[in-house]
Amino acid sequence: MSSETSFQINIPDEKLATLRAKLELATFPDELQDIGWKHGPPLADIKRLAERWSKRELNEELPMFTRDIDVDGFGALNIHYVHKKSKIVDAIPLLFCHGWPGSFLEIRGMLPLLTASSPEHPSFHVVALSLPGFGFSEGPHKLGFALDQYAEVAHKLMIALGYNEYVTQGGDWGFLITRRMASKYGGKHHKAWHTNFPMADPPSWKSPLSFLSFLLTPWSTEEKAGLERTAWYRTKSSGYFVEQSTFPQTLAYSFTDSPVALLGWFYEKLVIWTDDYKWTDDEALTWISIYWFSRSGPGAAHRIYFELPHYSYGSVVFPERAPTLTLSSHHKSGGHFAAYERPEALVEDIRKMFAKGGPAFAVVPGKGGYA
Repeated sequence: MSSETSFQINIPDEKLATLRAKLELATFPDELQDIGWKHGPPLADIKRLAERWSKRELNEELPMFTRDIDVDGFGALNIHYVHKKSKIVDAIPLLFCHGWPGSFLEIRGMLPLLTASSPEHPSFHVVALSLPGFGFSEGPHKLGFALDQYAEVAHKLMIALGYNEYVTQGGDWGFLITRRMASKYGGKHHKAWHTNFPMADPPSWKSPLSFLSFLLTPWSTEEKAGLERTAWYRTKSSGYFVEQSTFPQTLAYSFTDSPVALLGWFYEKLVIWTDDYKWTDDEALTWISIYWFSRSGPGAAHRIYFELPHYSYGSVVFPERAPTLTLSSHHKSGGHFAAYERPEALVEDIRKMFAKGGPAFAVVPGKGGYA
């Protein structure tokens, strides 16, 4: 594996000029009267964001690096990541794994909290990678790059950074990837798994007692709300999944040529998948700019869906679970981007899991994380 190289976001002037020219030439559709969000993002919102986008630049001050990671059967990929160490020598190594339509930016609010030193809570050495094909990581160049390969990249990155034993946190695709890491590397390397995106099949007749309990136990108020949200998602918000998992290249032509197309596709999810989070225009545009200026192009990140078409998403909730459940927390607010929407709440639960007296304290030998 190659050595670590410091990385700064530096968008060439010609790419900024091209973006501005495309935005100035954009043709916008009409919309029905008083339609609001029923058909998607309102025209006024998209026009306002496009105007704002043409006048700003992308500049993130996170400690970022790149290095080559060899992937079996796919060669070396140059991987981008955030890496910040705690001042506590025996802090707990933690890998944060984002999903779609997210990026490494999701760690921004949690980073100072997770690396903070205190005798009251554990501290962490934090790594947040850009998944291959996302952000500033090189994407795979041939078919077949699926969960095992994403897990391999993340695992080998942690090993390359000197973290032979580590814990993980992830939601959305990060849930699936870190779960696969727990399955492949659990025990020897992967020591504990925290997620804000639990997915599981309901009990079946193959487990008679669990299935009977499932049938006889009434739904709680919270569970009923979750079922309603799942029904809403499947009927009103899952169309993207069908297209991205069948013909992602079709979308890539539009997203690569038209910043307004990318803006509309992403802004819709940023708004409707959060729990009334008040996005500023600059926040939303920074988020979307990571995709527009991504190393592999705006359409590359959607290819992950083609490789895993058998997965479907359910309701967006905000509890934490692990294969062997040691901690479960339920929050009254928070949505798809929990790390970004509710960083304090998510960090509080992570600390609780690895704190003294917690279910996963000292799960990484010699790494208690306390000052």
